Amino acid sequence: MTIHFQRELKKIKKMILSLGAMVEERVRMAIKAIELRDANLAEKIIKSDYEIDEFEVELEEECLKILALHQPVAVDLRFLIAVIKINNDLERIGDEAVNIAERVCIISKRKRLDIAFDYSLMAEKSEFMLKNSLDAFVNMDVDIALHVCTLDDDVDNMLNEAYDVVKHAIGEHPNRVSYLINLLLVSRHLERIADHATNIAKEVIYLVEGEIVRHGNYL
Repeated sequence: MTIHFQRELKKIKKMILSLGAMVEERVRMAIKAIELRDANLAEKIIKSDYEIDEFEVELEEECLKILALHQPVAVDLRFLIAVIKINNDLERIGDEAVNIAERVCIISKRKRLDIAFDYSLMAEKSEFMLKNSLDAFVNMDVDIALHVCTLDDDVDNMLNEAYDVVKHAIGEHPNRVSYLINLLLVSRHLERIADHATNIAKEVIYLVEGEIVRHGNYL
C-alpha cells in the first residue's frame, strides 16, 4: 500500500466522521425542536439540509475516485464499500431530521393536545443508537454494533405504541386529525433514524468480520 493511498483512506475516514458529527447535531436539534415545539429551531434544520447533501455527494465522489485509481482489495475494499453505504444512511438520517422539523413547524402552530405517549424515550433511544453506531465504526467494535442492532426492535415497539395511542386519540378528538397525524409522523421519522443507525452498525460488522448482515441474522 502506498503512502498516498494510506493518506487518501485517512481523509475518507475523517470525512465520514465529520459528516457523522454533523448529522448527530441535526438529530439533537430536531429532538430539541420536538420538546420545545420550537419552529425557529426547526427552520434552521430545514435551511441547513443542503450542507449534508453536498457533503454526502463529495464523500461519495472521493470514494469512487479511490476505487477507480487504486483498485483496493480485501479490507481496504470493504472499508470503502462500507463508507459509501454509511454515507448514504447518514444523509438519509439528515433527511429524517428535516422531516421531523417540518412536522414541528406544523405542530407548533396548533393548540397543544396532550396524548398518552412520551416521545422523549423514543427520541433518546434513536439518538443513542446513532451515536453508538458511529462509535462502533470509530473503534471497529463489533460488540457495540451488535448491541445497536438489538435495540431496533425496542424502537419498532415504541412506534406501534404511538400508533395505538394516536388511533385512540383520533377517535376521541376527530376534529384534531391533522394535528395527531403529524404527531404520529414524528414517531415514524424517529423510527427511521433508528433503522438507519442499525444499517450503519451492520456495515461495521461487515467491515470488521467480512460478513454481510441482513434480515436479523446478527442474533
